[in-house]
Amino acid sequence: MHENPHHERRWWILAALVLSQMMIVLDGTVVNIALPSAQEGLGFSNDDRQWIITAYSLAFGSLLLLGGKISDIFGRKRTLIVGLIGFAAASAIGGAAQSFLMLAASRAGQGVFAALLAPAVLSVLTTTFTESTERNKAFGIYGGVLASGASVGLLLGGALTEWLDWRAVMYVNVPIAVLAVFGIYRLLINQRPDEQPSIDWLGAVTVTGGLFALVYGLAHAETSSFSDPVTVGFLIAGVVLLALFVFIEARVEHPLLPLRVLADRNRGAAYLTMAISGIAMFGTFLFLTFHLQGIMGYSPVRTGAAFLPMTLVLMASAVIASTKLLPRFGTRSLVTAGMALGAVGMLYLTQLEVDSSYLGHIVPTLILEGFGLGLVFATASNAATFGLLRSDAGVGSATTNASQQIGGSIGTALLSTLAATATADYLLGRQPTEEAFRVATVHGFTTAFTWSAIIFGIGAVVALVAFKGGAPDSHPATAGEPVIAH
Repeated sequence: MHENPHHERRWWILAALVLSQMMIVLDGTVVNIALPSAQEGLGFSNDDRQWIITAYSLAFGSLLLLGGKISDIFGRKRTLIVGLIGFAAASAIGGAAQSFLMLAASRAGQGVFAALLAPAVLSVLTTTFTESTERNKAFGIYGGVLASGASVGLLLGGALTEWLDWRAVMYVNVPIAVLAVFGIYRLLINQRPDEQPSIDWLGAVTVTGGLFALVYGLAHAETSSFSDPVTVGFLIAGVVLLALFVFIEARVEHPLLPLRVLADRNRGAAYLTMAISGIAMFGTFLFLTFHLQGIMGYSPVRTGAAFLPMTLVLMASAVIASTKLLPRFGTRSLVTAGMALGAVGMLYLTQLEVDSSYLGHIVPTLILEGFGLGLVFATASNAATFGLLRSDAGVGSATTNASQQIGGSIGTALLSTLAATATADYLLGRQPTEEAFRVATVHGFTTAFTWSAIIFGIGAVVALVAFKGGAPDSHPATAGEPVIAH
């Protein structure tokens, strides 16, 4: 195995990586609570509003694989620094936005640089921590950040919007990025392969186009329907382009995503379960946020704080799962149990009513979800990068992030459409009073929670069938260059 030049500084490197990753994950939700204030300040319509969210996920999700390849070719230190500086610049432009287009463009810019950052963060983590126990601990911390970042984003977004201004949710990235750049610059050594493989541009165009079409089609369904011709056209185009991408990757000399990365059974199962959990978990964040603010009348700060039980349990669960439970029970048991807990939590939430209490009806779900997602994210992200060739660390990491990002986009569009349809159906034939509208809205939320429970249940079955049983191997047998061991 190659000598690891980062070993002595590994825990400081972890701190810099966590800071970078937290910034990326925060920006998935930190803007959500600030959106009404931004909309009022810049004067854009409700139809335009969703694009402030979607511009980020479109750019991020569709460019991740290319970002992963770039980090493999040019070195992770260089990629991280460029990504952090670019992300900070895009954030500053968003903070200074004078129009809807300027804000949407800055969000797309954040997504572009996040697509460089996310794979580089995970691949540095993967190649820095190679000893079994320490790797598990590092992935526990990473998994906790990955899954709790969304709820921390809601809390931070609420606090900044309520106490300062909506623009602060954009500007806050600048000092975080500066601190992370300083840490990365001082701590990391840039490592590049001896031979510079060419970038598979045909693969890059087809996968970027395919993922873009898929995410755009799903985002369009949220404001129209799944039968809308534009939605159907983009979804079909996405599937065709992604099929063409797989065909190309099997035939080119330097593929963007070597199919050997997907061929490992546990790794393939990890990508699939990350996507499924991404779809299902949006039932918690999205509709619970709407319920707390719209039905229970919580302020932005109080809404963010309401998710704290989930965040705290999740971070503890992720670390315990990686360090104590994974070596003993293995990935299959933990991911299956995590998905099952998620399903139980969502089923409990289907009992929610207009006058339900926070402590009695919401906190138990947050605790169950936090524990379950901690088990899933910490162990699945570990399995997704386990046994990779060093030259595949970037694209393997990118695929992990892409799985969750695409899953989240599917979850947002699918559950939003189901909730809106259930709300409209409930109101048919009823007097359109304020109380009827509130009851109908909650009915829409509980319909989404029911589907989230079903999706978590499917995830549990997939995890049980797809993962290999038993504790993970200490030394994965992979031919060729040194691998990233457990």
